[in-house]
Amino acid sequence: MAELPPGVAHKLDSMAFFVNRMPIVSIPIAIRLFFMMYPIMVKIDFASVVKTRKSSKPVLLTLFLSWCIKPFSMYGIAIIFLGFLFRELIGAEAMDIVKMPFGLDLPMGATHGAGTVILQIGIKALQLPLWRSYFAGCILLGIAPCTAMFLVWGYLARGNDGLTLVIVAINLFTMLLLYGILSGFLLGVGSLPVRQALLLSVAIYVALPLAVGYISLKLIIAAKGETWFKEEFLHLLIPITIISLLTTLVLLFSFKGDVILANLPTILWIAVLLFIKTILIFGLGYWLAKLFNLTYEDSAPTALIGASNHFEGAIATSVMLVGFCKHTRNSFRHSTAEDLNH
Repeated sequence: MAELPPGVAHKLDSMAFFVNRMPIVSIPIAIRLFFMMYPIMVKIDFASVVKTRKSSKPVLLTLFLSWCIKPFSMYGIAIIFLGFLFRELIGAEAMDIVKMPFGLDLPMGATHGAGTVILQIGIKALQLPLWRSYFAGCILLGIAPCTAMFLVWGYLARGNDGLTLVIVAINLFTMLLLYGILSGFLLGVGSLPVRQALLLSVAIYVALPLAVGYISLKLIIAAKGETWFKEEFLHLLIPITIISLLTTLVLLFSFKGDVILANLPTILWIAVLLFIKTILIFGLGYWLAKLFNLTYEDSAPTALIGASNHFEGAIATSVMLVGFCKHTRNSFRHSTAEDLNH
């Protein structure tokens, strides 16, 4: 899709909700995610959500995995692989030049995290080792648990839907408090100003389908009855979640198809360390859940969310910090230290 229909992918990619003139939430992706989330939200038994509050073990275990283990394991794995094992493959002396983070104004020669402020084409920019750029992306991606997509994984794993919704709600609140602070700490740049972007993505990706699902559940049962709702309506929705999930992934890849094709080795290196982190956290989470005698229905969502990544938050944060990728790369290219001297 990125290569064959000229301009279609880029046109769709440009349709977004903006925060501070930065595209934060893709409208096509938001539409697909709504149809992916609605069938799950409309079938949630809110009585089970109330009952879930009586069992604190899965929630506490999820918080422990998501905020005490996962961010620091992501940091350690990224340092080992990108800073040492894959550094020569990336280019030990390779440098990256990116736009100054949104709202940041530092003098020439000042340092910000691992970067140094330089003047590039008459514009202040940050020069930093290329592997540190990839490292920052891994931290932003892996530091927080998934929200919208996680509801799909819990549904597909036949987990406890009520518990899944409670875990998502608690993690959303925790994310608003800790994501900016913890990611800024691990990147060495202080707290990141990302609450606006997170609130917008949460409202569109989670709150909207949840509200529509709850309202339509009440209206449909009042009009047609609970039997018709369970035996007829829910069966009509079964293929919608899977189709929407697949088309969402296709859109995500097509929007950056040119970037993917131009950076396949880099994507492979980063996929290796993300895969290792995911398997490690999932295995630890599922083992701990069984150690605490949790049922499969509670163990599955607990382990899955601990191993998940919040891609929406990572994209929104990256865009707010350094601008939209396809715009910055036209001006600032990857280069070596020797190229910069010339």
